[in-house]
Amino acid sequence: MTYIAKPKFHHPGLEKNALGFIHRDYEGKISTLCAGCGHDSITASIIEACFELSIEPHRVAKISGIGCSSKTPDYFLGNSHGFNSVHGRMPSVLTGANLANRDLIYLGVSGDGDSASIGFGQFAHSIRRGVNMAYIVENNGVYGLTKGQFSATADRGSKSKKGVVNTDNAIDLVAIALQLGATYVARSFSGDKSQLVPLIAGAIQHRGAAFIDVISPCIAFNNHAGSTKSFDYVREHNDAVNRLDVITGRDPITVDYAPGTVQIVEQHDGTKLALRKIDADYDPHDRLGAMTFLQKHAAKGQIVTGLLYVDPDAEDLHTHLNTVEAPLNRLDADALCPGSAALEKINASLR
Repeated sequence: MTYIAKPKFHHPGLEKNALGFIHRDYEGKISTLCAGCGHDSITASIIEACFELSIEPHRVAKISGIGCSSKTPDYFLGNSHGFNSVHGRMPSVLTGANLANRDLIYLGVSGDGDSASIGFGQFAHSIRRGVNMAYIVENNGVYGLTKGQFSATADRGSKSKKGVVNTDNAIDLVAIALQLGATYVARSFSGDKSQLVPLIAGAIQHRGAAFIDVISPCIAFNNHAGSTKSFDYVREHNDAVNRLDVITGRDPITVDYAPGTVQIVEQHDGTKLALRKIDADYDPHDRLGAMTFLQKHAAKGQIVTGLLYVDPDAEDLHTHLNTVEAPLNRLDADALCPGSAALEKINASLR
């Protein structure tokens, strides 16, 4: 996190949305992530989506777990509600907050380590319960805060910066979300803002469990063995009086490609991603078709991006539980406690 606030002054001619807000009104503090980190691009897309939707910042609750990804809510929507929970527990905290106050817009921000490992069960149950939220996973395939170990979404056969080959099968969170009944499922790339912004805007407006997996390259672990400019090499040949850790900045990776085409993206460490943007005539209302399409192209080594599935008639957890329209945190004591007569009636029905 950072305590560095951005300057409040701005040019009077900046574009305003329907509420009269400028982009600065949707920003947070200055990011302390590595320069060029894909997570900052996701932050920019969230800011853009909220600006375009003219959302009142105080109506948003942003909740995260632990990890590089979970630091990012500090960098957007500085005037909204925020809660940084413990590792992997974001979905449960968000579910509780949503049940207490259904009037807020819930943004769940997590990472691949946070959601696919320690929080895998939490992720699964929040999706299957249909919690009304936009659940965004910033997926870089490594544990960035603990020096780049493989996360559960790392592809089998991929190599770490030390050349270690991952022998575990990867968890595909998109495939899991589809199987668990998510009613809005998408995947994108952090550098494809033109695709990611509308996907986030759609997820925010969707009623039900909306899930977006965003591939976000980690720039911190490109210092491969053999490089005399790598951090490991310098440490081995340096008699230091203290131990410092510096991560050099890189340029953000951006892409712009047409629907139905495959874009090869070279990451900072030289590895390549094959992104396939779904065709313009792709049917996003076919859940089984989406799962088949996903697996078919995964077998080709391609990462499918775009809106994969949406249910236009989706229902959320409040509908399933038949809760009252008024947020529970606004009900008075009489409404929350119907009294001894009502309790006796309930007990009698159970005898």
